Amino acid sequence: QEQLVESGGGLVQAGDSLRLSCASSGRTFSSYALLAWFRQAPGKEREFVAAISRSGELTYYEDSVKGRFAVSRDNGKNTLYLQMNSLKPEDTAVYYCAARYHPDYFSRREEYDYWGQGTQVTVSS
Repeated sequence: QEQLVESGGGLVQAGDSLRLSCASSGRTFSSYALLAWFRQAPGKEREFVAAISRSGELTYYEDSVKGRFAVSRDNGKNTLYLQMNSLKPEDTAVYYCAARYHPDYFSRREEYDYWGQGTQVTVSS
């Protein structure tokens, strides 16, 4: 059974940076065609943030985070990362990592096979 574990969340001020990590305790990351980050703010649906292909050559971002966030993966360490810069209060949410075996529909949360438990990110103004 795959288990994904996020870490790195916290309370920061607007303009600060954070790096989230997602480690796999089961299958190696190279098995997954897509790894992604989603987030869910209070009272809102879980939304796509960023995704990365198996090789790391292809990355995808939600418009509001383009130029501020960077997704990366280290298949040797079975770890997914999300570098978040210039954080804004509207980035406040629980951030989840997700994995799937197929390389399409990168932004559809219902297509992902495994999920982490989430890590809280709070950005104060």
